[in-house]
Amino acid sequence: MDPVTQGAFGAIFAQTMSNKKKILVGSTVGCLAGLAPDLDIFIRSASDPLLKLEYHRQFTHSIIFIPIGALIVTFFSRMFFRKYLSWGETYLFSLFGFATHGLLDACTSYGTQLLWPFSDERISWNYISVVDPLLSIPVILVIIFAIIKKNKLITFLGIFYIFIYLTFGASQENRAEHVGESIAKFRGHQSKNLTVKPSLGNLFLWKTIYEDSGFYYVDAVRLFSKSEYCEGITIKKLNLSNEFLSLNKTSQQYKDIKRFDWFSQGYLGIGIDKNIITDVRYSAVPNEVDGLWGIKINPKKDDSKHVDWVVNRSNYAKKWNRFFNLLLGKNCEELNN
Repeated sequence: MDPVTQGAFGAIFAQTMSNKKKILVGSTVGCLAGLAPDLDIFIRSASDPLLKLEYHRQFTHSIIFIPIGALIVTFFSRMFFRKYLSWGETYLFSLFGFATHGLLDACTSYGTQLLWPFSDERISWNYISVVDPLLSIPVILVIIFAIIKKNKLITFLGIFYIFIYLTFGASQENRAEHVGESIAKFRGHQSKNLTVKPSLGNLFLWKTIYEDSGFYYVDAVRLFSKSEYCEGITIKKLNLSNEFLSLNKTSQQYKDIKRFDWFSQGYLGIGIDKNIITDVRYSAVPNEVDGLWGIKINPKKDDSKHVDWVVNRSNYAKKWNRFFNLLLGKNCEELNN
């Protein structure tokens, strides 16, 4: 989730444990704790572009690390808030703030290792987008009003809104899965490895992906009072038994493909450029595969060298235009089985 929302969640849940006099400082400590797990973004390597993928949302986001992370935030916070909070109060606010982070991230589609070190599974419930102002802005306003009015009832109304919104996201995710299954059935396909993900900033336009006969089929679905689908494109699924045969299986690049496959939860595709492996899950426009990121293979590289990391940040003006056209229902239709 974006840092603003993470900080806001840490603040509002810490508010639930503060008294009226300490609601501001409690919110501040909770906000810092809500942000703290993302310090793992500094674990990276100039020579190994996949290292950042392995450690982001890993141990700092796991459930077992929550009390340890809260303790670290407590020591840091005591340097600034010693006059206002006891050690126990500081730890309590840190604990509640820190605990929100991994669980909130797991509600998105990126994948979070909540069960590390017992499992390296990347948990993604796909309930909300990584940026969603309809979630973030009301929570921030609630925090501000609760501090100004020194009224925790406002805080609990904000918590209630969060759970209502996440429940709505779960309901929309279920609807999107049903439409995705219907799309596959309409085409005479098996909806193998079906996954659905909310598009950026809303819960009404979703991306659906399913596999059939060695291809990923990518579409968008609109979920308002009625369900519609917006036909997308296909991309060939990566099959290492047929691709990159000249690549030494003991080479670092081959190992990196395996690492990237784990990160993408198996949703890897090969597009026009046969040397670029794309993470099919993410695109600016939900019924397209423009590959927000991927890896580039160079068979001529030394076996000890890593893959190249590639990103696609071009033509965003045109992409946003296509995105909003889909959101408005252009080129979309009801699915009649």
